[in-house]
Formats: sequence, structure tokens, C-alpha cells
Amino acid sequence: MSIPFCYKPSGLLLHSPRTRSPLLCNHSSSFSKQEQAHNNWTGLKFIRGKKLLKDLSTWGIGGPCNYFIQVLDQTQLVSAIRFCHEHSIRFVIIGKGSNCLFDDFGFDGCVILNRIEFLEEERGLYRVGSGFRFNRLGVHCSNEGFTGLEFAGGIPGTVGGATYMNAGANGQETADAIHCVDIITMDGRLHRLSRTDLNFGYRSSPFQDMQELAAITAVTFKLQHSGSAKRRQHEYMERRRTSQPVGEQSAGSVFRNPLDVGVAAAELIEKAGLKGFRVGGAMVSKMHANFFINCGGSTSQDMLDLLALVKEKVDQKFAVQLKEEILYVHPHRNDVKSKQR
Repeated sequence: MSIPFCYKPSGLLLHSPRTRSPLLCNHSSSFSKQEQAHNNWTGLKFIRGKKLLKDLSTWGIGGPCNYFIQVLDQTQLVSAIRFCHEHSIRFVIIGKGSNCLFDDFGFDGCVILNRIEFLEEERGLYRVGSGFRFNRLGVHCSNEGFTGLEFAGGIPGTVGGATYMNAGANGQETADAIHCVDIITMDGRLHRLSRTDLNFGYRSSPFQDMQELAAITAVTFKLQHSGSAKRRQHEYMERRRTSQPVGEQSAGSVFRNPLDVGVAAAELIEKAGLKGFRVGGAMVSKMHANFFINCGGSTSQDMLDLLALVKEKVDQKFAVQLKEEILYVHPHRNDVKSKQR
């Protein structure tokens, strides 16, 4: 089964502690007694062992995490990251949880929920917090008559996640509109990277291989005025409504469209006769074959088994190896690596 273990995925940045001891933070007393009494660190309040990841994922799958913290600005995010490093705690940063599969066993580290949601705009320049909803941004810019992010109205993730994965649809990509990106590195330093210094590809960005990246904090988009932006955005949304299972629990497109094949992943899955195929509570959507839905009580293993089965069937029938666009977060692995990045 070649489901990639996620390492800094879409809207979701995962890091292992520098030390190699297994399960360092699995129900261990990483807080000192004084810290436990206050249950905070530099003003941040952590929740221990009670937050369920299924409530943070659009798939509605996932068990409890050892630590949970919500951050509202860059300063809080830096503090949370420092806490994890100083206590050798594995951590993962998530936005909308729309592109990942959590395990039913949960996560043995700290989940940092990114709620950096500011929006600054001036003459076609939009500087946006990485936790800002990408679909909200797409609708807002299009309504103001600026083109470049019309497709974003149908993307359920955050600005940070869309930038990290270079999300795209309808012939547009996130990278096409990026002016610069603000990041935090693992040593706690802030950097601003110009678009001219960043090389993007199909569903890929330089951030996926940036080992010292801790988090994307803000993205500035440069858009052009267009009288037809609002109309196009509405057309894209209507097309999505009639072709995708919008009301279901899904993670968006599960597989990347294979390059140099000329056939979309959804078409390959459908031609393999897998539309509507089900494993436990996980099912290939009957509306769009590249959407897998939690149709009622799906476990993480149900979804992993369905992913593996679909890949195997498509490979057998068409000799095409599908690559996941979603990422699986292993509950206990410290040396997390991605086979696809």
C-alpha cells in the first residue's frame, strides 16, 4: 500500500522532533507540573487528549490528538512551534483539514490549528493570512472585479494549503496569482519570498521540499481587473455544484490527474468500473469518481483500503499508477516521510 505519509502537506505541515526516541509524546508528561497547573505556555492554552481529529477533517475521520492548540496570529504560531521543539513534541499544522486523512488512533503529537485569517487589500494586491478560507477569497476578489482566483471559489481549503499544493482548477493555478509568500523557518525566523524566486509545478510547490519550513503565514496575490471575473466565478461554481458531491464528506480530489496520459484520474477510475464501489463506510462517489466519500462511519482503514484497491485496479487495467493528492497522517511515526514528494 503506497499511501504517502505526510510531510508538510496542503495546509498541513507535519514535523517530527529532532530526537529519535519513539513515541516521545505519546501520553508522556511533556509538561512540567507547573506548566500542567497553568495548562499554557507563553499565553497559549493547550488541550490535552480530548480534541478529536474527525472534527477537524472534511472526511470526518480521526481519533484524539495528544495536544491541540488554535493560533490566531503569527506570534502565537511561533510560540506554539517553539513549545513543540523545546518539549520534543511532533507537531502538525492544519487549516481546514480538507486534504488529509487522519487515523482512528489519532495523533501522538500536537495539532496546531491555523486561524490566521486577516485580509489586506490595495489596488489589486491582496495580502491574506494563511488560515483564510481560499473559497472565501476567490469569491471576494471576483465580486470586486479582479481575475486570477475565480477557481478558488470551489476550493475548500485555506490560502496556506492552496499555496503549498499549488491548487488549481478550470485552467487556473494558485501560483499564477502569487506575488510573494511569508514563511516561518524552523529556527523561528520570518522570511518573505518573491514569486520570481519560487518554482511551482502541477500540484507542487518549492515548499514541499523546503526542509526548514515551519509554516506559511501569509500570501500576497497580485490580480488584474476584469469585468467578467464575477460571471466566470459563478460559472465555475455552478459547474462544480452539478459535477461534484458538494454536500458529502469528502477530501476533494483524491488522486492527481496523471501527466502525459491525456485522461483524468476520475475517468480512469470510472472506466475501471469503480464508481460507487464501497469498502465499509468509504465509497467512490457515484457523481465524481475521483471523490471518495465517508458515507457513514468510515474508519481510516476503510479509506486506506479503498485507496489501495482503486490504485491496484486502475494499474491492472490501464498500466497507470495513480498518485495521491491527499495525504495520510500516521498516528505514531516519528520519522515521517512522503513517498510522493
